[in-house]
Amino acid sequence: MRRTAGWVRHIMGPGVFLLAAGAALADDFGLPEDTTLLLETRPMPGSKRVPVLQIESKARGVFDLWCNRVPAEFVVVGDTVTILLGSPTAQQCDAERMHADEELIAALQGVSSWRREDDLLVLEGERTLRLRIATD
Repeated sequence: MRRTAGWVRHIMGPGVFLLAAGAALADDFGLPEDTTLLLETRPMPGSKRVPVLQIESKARGVFDLWCNRVPAEFVVVGDTVTILLGSPTAQQCDAERMHADEELIAALQGVSSWRREDDLLVLEGERTLRLRIATD
């Protein structure tokens, strides 16, 4: 099996191998596709909104940050995860929300492992992010 994986990486390129490795995101996290998760944090003053992760397909999702949205691809292998973020939207918000977006993007880029705790998805790195499955 290792020889095959190495051969595939060599012939097809590392990007294709990473996409294949992350193709079972929803299954790896134990979540169905089209799942919404809410960041466990308090809303900013004057708002009821918190950042949200929408898992769209097996390896893709979208983070609705404090101000902007950023697409994401996930590469999950066992209990390790890499989050590859796309370009965020360019909404203009107050400085506090823009700064909070930058901090959250940095935290997401630093995620290295994950675990499930009941209805929580815990993303761990330099900063731990806890996302709760949204219920109706």
